[in-house]
Amino acid sequence: MKHKKLCVFLACEAVLCILLHSAREILPRAFTAVMAFPFEQIGLGLRALSLSGDTGNIISIVLYTTLCLIPVGILYSLKRVRRLYPEDALLAVLSIVLFAVVYMMINPGLLGPYFGDAAGQSVTKAVLGGMVYSVLIGYAVLRILRLFFHADTGRLQKYLEILLCALNALFVYLAFGAYFSSLMDSFDALRSRNTGNEQSLGMSYLFLVLQYVVNALPYILDVLVVFAALELLDELSADRYSEAAVNASEKLSRLCGMALAVIVISNIGFNLLQLVFIKMLAVMNGSVQIPLISVAFTLAVLLLAQYIKENKQLKDDNDMFI
Repeated sequence: MKHKKLCVFLACEAVLCILLHSAREILPRAFTAVMAFPFEQIGLGLRALSLSGDTGNIISIVLYTTLCLIPVGILYSLKRVRRLYPEDALLAVLSIVLFAVVYMMINPGLLGPYFGDAAGQSVTKAVLGGMVYSVLIGYAVLRILRLFFHADTGRLQKYLEILLCALNALFVYLAFGAYFSSLMDSFDALRSRNTGNEQSLGMSYLFLVLQYVVNALPYILDVLVVFAALELLDELSADRYSEAAVNASEKLSRLCGMALAVIVISNIGFNLLQLVFIKMLAVMNGSVQIPLISVAFTLAVLLLAQYIKENKQLKDDNDMFI
């Protein structure tokens, strides 16, 4: 049941990513970069409120201050329930970063002298948003590491499930957010470079879509791998020596191998197709993938599956002896 809920969540995330890109097309000034979300929109809202009058200005200052002090408030709450750890200092750093980033989002004119046109400001807003996310993610990673080193086997399995779910959310964002936006940008660039020759760009559009599929396919397959890993964790939690655990581990190893093969073959096939249709293409995107990490992960999963199988065999032998 919980896996079905995760599927629904990931599907909603994929739709939201596509809708956010559509919003960027409809409201380009409000959605200039994914990494700037939601700080850019908060800045625009506070700016509009501030310019509405004296009362609105006071309210916007109060909201701005309250928003930026939220991490400090969380730090104070943590201090009341437990002792603070060194990484908790990042919450105070996060408040300082929020004060600076949101202020520049409220006053984008401050970016003008340094980063010029609208395109430069878009990149800068993405960088500013990335600064906030770097502190936030860094704090989360350090806290997770501390939890890992003070957890028993049951808790470690639970934390691993949470981490795998977060990875799935990241994979969906990359497939339907980052790469989908890149596909739309490629369409715009192709159209702008070939004004007057739109009727001959059909094959180029098709290959841009194929490029998107090749780029997004590894992350979509990673989602399937994660679901298989979650199934394995469920079986290990129930009985690590059961036949179901062995079957789940073998299923995961087969899926990893299949995913790796599909990724490699799709990349080769795309490059060869471009070679065949090279005279009909207005744009080419060659890529060479060296999936060493995927190979290492597949090997690790195969080794894990073998360990689980051997452990069950040892337990069966011991039970027969007893």
